Amino acid sequence: MSAATTDGAPRILDRPVRLVLWLGLVAALLGLDQASKQLAEALLAPYTPHAVVPGLFNLTLAYNPGAAFSFLAGAGGWQRWFFLALALGVGGVLLRWLLLRPEREILWPLAFALILGGALGNAVDRALHGHVIDFIQLYYRDWYWPAFNLADSAITVGAALYVWMSFREGGD
Repeated sequence: MSAATTDGAPRILDRPVRLVLWLGLVAALLGLDQASKQLAEALLAPYTPHAVVPGLFNLTLAYNPGAAFSFLAGAGGWQRWFFLALALGVGGVLLRWLLLRPEREILWPLAFALILGGALGNAVDRALHGHVIDFIQLYYRDWYWPAFNLADSAITVGAALYVWMSFREGGD
């Protein structure tokens, strides 16, 4: 039986296996994301599509100083620090939620770890480069989805899982 804090929440240090598992996943996502971006920068010329699956999927190196769908990309530079601070703040909240979920749960912590790993991957880009490195491009005929990266994919899957769990458990 683990001790609890004054508000009844389990203490984080009582869960070393859980801590290693979920933070290991976050670290693995961060590492894969950063390695894939370094590889993309080493092998691809900016804004030059390279067909992987013609008609569906390109590798295209792109730089996004904004947020999703280039939101605030042309805002003059302040957005770098705003989105970095936002990612770190949300990351702190997600880390707390991840570590305080009951030991037996898998899906909630998985959602939090995916979002956290992705957010940190893009935060590293903003801190080091002032923009996020994207390189995956989906398209069909004349319709192109904005370029994205592995961190964006992890955030999307984690957010979808979070929404699904919220509906499934009535907003828990």
